[in-house]
Amino acid sequence: MTTYTALTTLPGRAQAEALGAAMERLDPEPTGVGVFEIEDGSGLWEVGGYFLDAPDDTALAVLAAAFGAGDFVVSEVPETDWVAHVRRELAPVEAGRFFVYGSHDADKVPADAVPLLIEAAMAFGTGHHGTTLGCLRALDMLITDGLVPDRVADIGCGTAVLAMAAARVFDDAQVLASDIDPVAVEVAEANLAANDMAGAVLCVEAAGFDAPQIAARAPFDLIFANILKGPLIALAPDLTDALAPGGHAILSGILAEQADAVSAAYTDLGNSLLRRDQIGDWVTLVLQRPA
Repeated sequence: MTTYTALTTLPGRAQAEALGAAMERLDPEPTGVGVFEIEDGSGLWEVGGYFLDAPDDTALAVLAAAFGAGDFVVSEVPETDWVAHVRRELAPVEAGRFFVYGSHDADKVPADAVPLLIEAAMAFGTGHHGTTLGCLRALDMLITDGLVPDRVADIGCGTAVLAMAAARVFDDAQVLASDIDPVAVEVAEANLAANDMAGAVLCVEAAGFDAPQIAARAPFDLIFANILKGPLIALAPDLTDALAPGGHAILSGILAEQADAVSAAYTDLGNSLLRRDQIGDWVTLVLQRPA
């Protein structure tokens, strides 16, 4: 079934939200309306509607004129099996010894790889994004350098691919994965089961380090935090306190222009920056707390 989108841009949040509200009264009415700021520094906002039937071009033109927006661009959206599409587009990911794959590529797992099964439908943390890939590469390099942690935490775990990677290679380690989103915690537990690792990682719903299970496991020899600049900076004191002396932190979710600010938040607390690696626009930092 063909569906339709109608998109326009205009300056200012108030105008954009008013236009979005007006679009909801169109006939045929949209099944959904979105209002988003375009994060390119232009100050423009995008307003879009999703329609099951072709929208009325005249009505859209009237709305655009009334709210000072650009002309709406109407596009047909053919019906697509998005999971099948993603499976075709997402090839397996190799990050040192780690091999992240979907079940459709199970026959491609190298015999000497550490396999991590993450289905394509799990959109956050499949290993294809520069942040997750950077964390896995950083972990691989730390292992090569001789890291053998007893306690590991994956804060903001998403699919828990990082926690699973640690649990795969550190047989005797206690590994914990936490996320503020309860759905992510469910996804993490499902991924563990799919990898025959049920019970290998303790999954916890928590904001940052605010959970009794995290406090009980601390201090950690290794902490992953693949989130965003703001939360990483805000968590710097708690994360540093949760690290054991000599412990390592692998941080990502950081755009290249944000890396200095994030790094400074941790080095100002006495941590040493060991590595800074960039994949595309994204940076991964490896830090160590003094012994």
